[in-house]
Amino acid sequence: MNKNKAKTGVLLVNLGTPDSTATGDVRKYLREFLMDGRVIDIPLIPRWMLVNLIIAPFRSPKSAKEYRKLWTERGSPLLFHTEDLRDKLKAKLDPSHYQVEMAMRYQSPSIATGLKALNDANVKKIIVLPLFPQYASATNGSVVDKVMEEARKWQIIPSITFINNFVDEPFFLEAWAELGREMMKKDEYDLYLFSYHGLPERQIKKGSVDGYCQLSDKCCANYTKKNQFCYRAQCFLTTRLIAERLGLPGEKVKTCFQSRLGNDPWIKPYTEEVIEEVTSKGIKKVLAFSPAFVADCLETTVEVGEEYKEKFEECGGEVWNLVPSLNSRDTWVDCVKALVEKH
Repeated sequence: MNKNKAKTGVLLVNLGTPDSTATGDVRKYLREFLMDGRVIDIPLIPRWMLVNLIIAPFRSPKSAKEYRKLWTERGSPLLFHTEDLRDKLKAKLDPSHYQVEMAMRYQSPSIATGLKALNDANVKKIIVLPLFPQYASATNGSVVDKVMEEARKWQIIPSITFINNFVDEPFFLEAWAELGREMMKKDEYDLYLFSYHGLPERQIKKGSVDGYCQLSDKCCANYTKKNQFCYRAQCFLTTRLIAERLGLPGEKVKTCFQSRLGNDPWIKPYTEEVIEEVTSKGIKKVLAFSPAFVADCLETTVEVGEEYKEKFEECGGEVWNLVPSLNSRDTWVDCVKALVEKH
């Protein structure tokens, strides 16, 4: 091996997490996150007023309390699971060919820090993998924005490749199927519920190709070149592909969306309403998946694992189990390795 041959840089990017559960750190995180124009896609001045005068001041104490439920001795699960993924990926890739770094879109370690490490190493190419399986402007699109904002400051910009989504990657699907099989050995379930992070309907419509989007099962039931980047269609595809691997009958599978913010309509069906609907029909045992997230975080462990479980039981349900996220599971690491080598 020629020691002077330049490596390929790999940057894994997850969403982000507060530096601690202190209210001030949570407020700082919320401000950076929600001031992103791709997250709250309204003009700057009303966005600034909404975030800094209403959401961040009033929501921070409550969110800090929620983060305390999640925090461990290692800190934020989203952070340390991403670190573990990075370390396992390093061990699987040839160190003479690849340099692997990780970053968070919001807070630390920053994208700027991760890119600087790769630039200082004089890599010939950078592969950026946003760790969001389904493409959305508010997640993957925001990562692309931030990477290019930092890279355009450089005198020399190497080739930069972005991996937009990986909903149909075999190892990604198999990793979820493995986890599902492990949970299904413990109990039998009446319903398999796939809950994804929600988005405002207006963001989906903005990305509609030739007016194709109808925000309904009619268009999302088929995955085509016109809706290949529609977040809702990608979520329904993810559900179908995982369900197929697990051999789940269609009538026992539901796809829904969580984490609404504000009064504008978000993509449906809403997870809370699905819970009310299925319990009214006598559903007693549910196995829940969260395939929009590849690492355990507030939205999986607390929102789906605890809050929705409580609601399910209040509505008459008996068993609500959550499939854990991929975290640094070996099959998931194999997926990331395959994605890197493919690109």
